[in-house]
Amino acid sequence: MKIEVLGTGCPKCKTLEKQVYEIVKEMNIDAEISKIEDIMEIMTYNVLSTPGLVIEGKLVSSGRIPSKKELTEILTKNIKS
Repeated sequence: MKIEVLGTGCPKCKTLEKQVYEIVKEMNIDAEISKIEDIMEIMTYNVLSTPGLVIEGKLVSSGRIPSKKELTEILTKNIKS
């Protein structure tokens, strides 16, 4: 699974990145996680407000930090069997 956290380095972006790493570890998900900080690249996802979360090239959240429960559900839903 390819996961991208979109954000320029603000506290909310760092929090989302940290939570994604924690949940992926807890759930033992095989994932490649990267942080996209380049504003031009972030804009290619039509994100107007960060942080953003992209899974397998699809924007699944932007402009807020989902709760841990919601993040777990998002990741579970996007696991490829």
